[in-house]
Amino acid sequence: MMRTEFLQNLIRQLSPRLDETSYVYCTVPKAHYGELEHLKPIVSIAELEGLTLVIPLEQAKAEGLDYYRVFSRITLEGHSSLEALGLTSVVTRVLAERGITTNVIAGFYHDHMFVPSDRTEEALRALEELAENPGG
Repeated sequence: MMRTEFLQNLIRQLSPRLDETSYVYCTVPKAHYGELEHLKPIVSIAELEGLTLVIPLEQAKAEGLDYYRVFSRITLEGHSSLEALGLTSVVTRVLAERGITTNVIAGFYHDHMFVPSDRTEEALRALEELAENPGG
């Protein structure tokens, strides 16, 4: 199967699913992995400036942590490979064309798109339209 056909098949199987939890990105200077497990991060990234966490909004509020914006997580339920060449760029381009900021976290089984919570419905529609017409 040609690469284009493979990519179009992946796009047809996107099956975007909304997680009802609201998420925020927080950074905690000088923190190390494991120290903040009680915050239930779904993503932790060690950076020079500190530990960046993606955590439920309610957890951030309970801990008094600063955050910039509230995000929704849309999981692309179709099984994608970590080597699925071009899938992330196609999905982010479609959302960018609509002015929707997207932060992508690739898991082993699925890609997770974090979009501003006030643009969630529009992002879901865009992804569903893409799946219906993967060739553009």
